[in-house]
Amino acid sequence: MTEQFTTEFAGDGTWSEESDWEVLDLEDGGDGESHVPVPTLAVVGRPNVGKSTLVNRIIGRREAVVEDIPGVTRDRVSYEANWSGRRFMVQDTGGWEPDAKGLQQSVARQAELAMQTADAILLVVDAVVGATATDEAVAKVLRRSKTPVLLVANKVDDGRTESEVAALWSLGLGQPHSVSATHGRGTGDLLDEVLAALPETPREGIPGGGPRRVALVGKPNVGKSSLLNKLSGDERSVVHNVAGTTVDPVDSIVELGGRPWRFVDTAGLRKRVSHASGAEFYASLRTKSAIEAAEVAILLIDASEPISEQDLRVLSMVADAGRALVIAFNKWDLVDEDRRLQLDREVDRDLVRVPWAQRVNISAQTGRAVQKLVPALDTALESWDKRIPTGRLNTWLKEVVAATPPPMRGGRLPRVMFATQAGTRPPTFVLFTTGFLEAGYRRFLERRLREEFNFDGSPVRISVRVREKRERRNR
Repeated sequence: MTEQFTTEFAGDGTWSEESDWEVLDLEDGGDGESHVPVPTLAVVGRPNVGKSTLVNRIIGRREAVVEDIPGVTRDRVSYEANWSGRRFMVQDTGGWEPDAKGLQQSVARQAELAMQTADAILLVVDAVVGATATDEAVAKVLRRSKTPVLLVANKVDDGRTESEVAALWSLGLGQPHSVSATHGRGTGDLLDEVLAALPETPREGIPGGGPRRVALVGKPNVGKSSLLNKLSGDERSVVHNVAGTTVDPVDSIVELGGRPWRFVDTAGLRKRVSHASGAEFYASLRTKSAIEAAEVAILLIDASEPISEQDLRVLSMVADAGRALVIAFNKWDLVDEDRRLQLDREVDRDLVRVPWAQRVNISAQTGRAVQKLVPALDTALESWDKRIPTGRLNTWLKEVVAATPPPMRGGRLPRVMFATQAGTRPPTFVLFTTGFLEAGYRRFLERRLREEFNFDGSPVRISVRVREKRERRNR
């Protein structure tokens, strides 16, 4: 629903009572997005054969983190692609090794899950190196699969490497498709083959209705991936006690409270973006993009440790993006009575910027109270989407200003003429006044606005438009 309000803005942000009126559309902020199930293409192979580079080439933008160091990608990471008018999902995976141990074993398991659930598979092999024992082990697994498999010979940058490609027939997966993911050579022909292999609809359809988008954010090793796995009931993200295991945002559809939610597990931020380098720099950019693409963020804070500068930096990213917010104090099973008292003091001191955020105490490891996240998310999103009718808003504003007028400024008392809600997501209000309102008074109005209309879990933005008095010359 679009509400209309009539006024005129001057170029400097003021408004004039002596001008003609024009129409200003105040949009409700809905994006109208619908979720239609599409087939999935999994990109697999051993480490450092160029899978992420090929994924970036397929989707037409630099999303997957690319680094010369093997093993940068660790999770199954989904991206939306479009070729010749057909949409499909591309899953980038970590390097698959049959005898991997520790962290790499978890990475390999994610690649195996991708192969089991995809509608078509690209096996990427380094044409310069040729088929290795690991490539042969992957091919042996894929030959038993009923899923269509396309063999991709990557790093064929020119005709001189073409002669090496024929040897890959030995993998028993049919014709190798020569490409150069870095330069784009042969990728168009490959995508035509991909569309021919992909079914029109996925094997496992996802319920429609537009899942709400939730970003899981926080510093490294705070339990984001563990929480996603607990919520989904599946090993959707690689979990390891090595901090910084997640590099790419990991996208998952999770059924909670009888409806689908789209959760994005993001990389933990260790440094300021300006100080980060390499994969960490791009991971920071992906995390920021994930927050901006989300509707609500769950900020995980380790309740067993003091609130850190990293926590507050991530908090600022969410608040600056204007997203609804739920703060989940994780590892609550490790918190004793003394730590609870100390944490209360830290919350009062460090989280003063977001007193409106919903707070839940959980344990992602044990599953304690994770079910309380859904009501908190619902409350935050309801506030984020809320619109107050202009008449009701101005009736409330008149009563508040009459009881507590704004402070004098320059010997004059500014008058608040009227207000309107200029948008939602987050709720944004514009006050039309005869003079500037002090920051303290605007905070007072925000607090009273929250008390009256219950904007729990969502930021509220208030801007002021000051009337311009035009001088008239006597002639």
